[in-house]
Amino acid sequence: MTETIRIDHDTRGVATIWMVRTDKHNALSAQMMDELTTAATELSGDESVRCVVLAAQGKSFCAGGDLGWMRAQFDADAATKDREARRLADMLWALNFMRKPLIGRVQGNAFGGGVGMASVCDVAIGVDGLKMGLTETKLGLIPATIGPYVLARMGEAYARRVFMSARLFDADEARTLGLLSRVVTNAQLDDAIEQEITPYLSCAPGAVAEAKALAQSVCGNVTRDAVEASIKALSARWDSPESGEGISAFFEKRKPNWVSS
Repeated sequence: MTETIRIDHDTRGVATIWMVRTDKHNALSAQMMDELTTAATELSGDESVRCVVLAAQGKSFCAGGDLGWMRAQFDADAATKDREARRLADMLWALNFMRKPLIGRVQGNAFGGGVGMASVCDVAIGVDGLKMGLTETKLGLIPATIGPYVLARMGEAYARRVFMSARLFDADEARTLGLLSRVVTNAQLDDAIEQEITPYLSCAPGAVAEAKALAQSVCGNVTRDAVEASIKALSARWDSPESGEGISAFFEKRKPNWVSS
């Protein structure tokens, strides 16, 4: 039984993965990552599933990595740091390379890892009024394991506008950057998701899976080598004085020491 996600199935073969850690704005804890990895793997191999929707309950789509989980890495040994960074990377890999179309239902804010979650979707629909941002550097961290997917989605030129500054941007800019395919009102969101689902129900499931795999293999923007490099980068960043200061400042509700007064 899962605790941080819920999976709904309908009679057409549409599965919806709901992130339900609403009290933490769907921040990615170790348990949530594991449950999402398992769900993506199982749905990918389920022949009864034609299409998958990645959705969230609550005010936020995903606030990024759980900061309590990150803080625990500061005192961990190197092997533990590598294992935990790989936990996040494995989740993103499983979602990105799922053999089913993955549609993102972005109903609220998405920060850090939440931007990564949108980036692994084949198409993501967002509501107007939401905010997104790669906020890691504000905390002394870097957008490491999400980096291969964010860069593949945006391209380097667009990514460098927001990848390092931690600047928040709105739904319209997210669409310009390639993170969102459409921006709709909250009242229009479910209809917009349905418009993305419906065409797949007229397509041969095996052909859809092979077409998706072909697109990913020909473009080749997300490779295992790139993912391994991102794991090492995150593990190393957890060892930095800046990350310790940034996370401590967050929990102590103060500004980190690099913020100009």
